[in-house]
Amino acid sequence: MKNILATLASAMALTLAASGAGAANLVLYTSQPNEDAQATVDGFMAANPDIKVDWVRDGTPKIMAKLMAEIEAGNPVADLLLIADTVTLERMKQAGQLMAYKSAEAANYDKSLYDADGAYYSTKLITTGIIYNTAAAMKPTSWADLAKPEAKGLVTMPSPLTSGAALIHAQTLAAVPGLGWDYYKALQANGAIASGGNGAVLKSVASGEKAYGVVVDYMPIREKAKGAPVEFVFPAEGVSAVTEPVAILSTTKNAEAAKKFVDYVLSEKGQEGFLKLGYIPARNGMPVPAGFPARDTIKVLPIDAAAALKATEADLKTFSGIFGTN
Repeated sequence: MKNILATLASAMALTLAASGAGAANLVLYTSQPNEDAQATVDGFMAANPDIKVDWVRDGTPKIMAKLMAEIEAGNPVADLLLIADTVTLERMKQAGQLMAYKSAEAANYDKSLYDADGAYYSTKLITTGIIYNTAAAMKPTSWADLAKPEAKGLVTMPSPLTSGAALIHAQTLAAVPGLGWDYYKALQANGAIASGGNGAVLKSVASGEKAYGVVVDYMPIREKAKGAPVEFVFPAEGVSAVTEPVAILSTTKNAEAAKKFVDYVLSEKGQEGFLKLGYIPARNGMPVPAGFPARDTIKVLPIDAAAALKATEADLKTFSGIFGTN
C-alpha cells in the first residue's frame, strides 16, 4: 500500500509540474488596443511559458483612475503598466509607486526614451498627426490648415480628458511658437470638436461625417491598408509622440517575472512584435512598418515629461476652458 501511495504521490507531483503549478502570474494594466494587448502578452508567454499574464485594458486616464483607487485602498492588482505616456509614469515615479529596474536592453535605446533610474522604458513611437478623408476638398499639410476656412466645422479630435495621447499632443503643441493655446482657440472658433478618444476620430473621418481629424498614426495607416478612404499626414511643423512606456509597480509580488516582461518588450523579438502590429519600434536599428515614411524623416516635437507633469492640471483646465469638458 505504501508503495502504491508513493507512486501515486510521485505521479501527481509530475502532473502538477507539467501543468505549470508554481508558475508566476502577472497582471498587466494597459492602454493598448485589445488585439495588440493580447498579441503582446501571447508573444511574451510563448517566450516565457512558465509565466502567465492576465491583462486589463482601458484608456490611460481610466486605467490610471482604477489603479489609483486600488492603491488608495491598499490593494493594487497590477504588477505592470504599459500605457500611453511617460508623463503619467513620471508622476508615479515621484510618488514612489514604481520599481527601479536597470534592464540590460536599455543599451539599445536612446537615453531620452527611458528613465535614467530605470523606473520606465519607452516601447514604441506613436505620433499624432492629421487624418483626412480622401473626398475632402483640401489636402492638409500643416497644423495651421485645420484652422483655415476650408476646414470650418469639419474637424474632430480626441479630448485630453479621455486620451493620454491627446493630452501629450496638446501640451506639445502648446509649447510650439506660432501654435500654442492660441491655435486651439482658433480651432474651436473654426468649429472643431474635441470629444472622446482616437477611435471615434478615425470612425468619424473614415465615414465622411467629418473631413479632417487629429489622430494617432497607426490607426489611419492600418485602415488605409484595408481600403478605408483615409490618408494620414505628418504635418510640416512636426508631430507629438507618446511612447507607450512599460513599468513595474513597486508593490508587485512577482518582481523577477515582471523584470522578464520588461526585458522582453524591449528586446529585438518584442520590438519585432510591435513592428508587426504596425508601430514604429523605439529600439534603435529597427525598420518602420509599411505605410510609414523613413523614421529619420519624421520630425518629432520635444516634450519635457517633468515639466508637462507639473503643468498637467493647469493645461487640462485651459483646454476645458476652450472646448468644454467632453
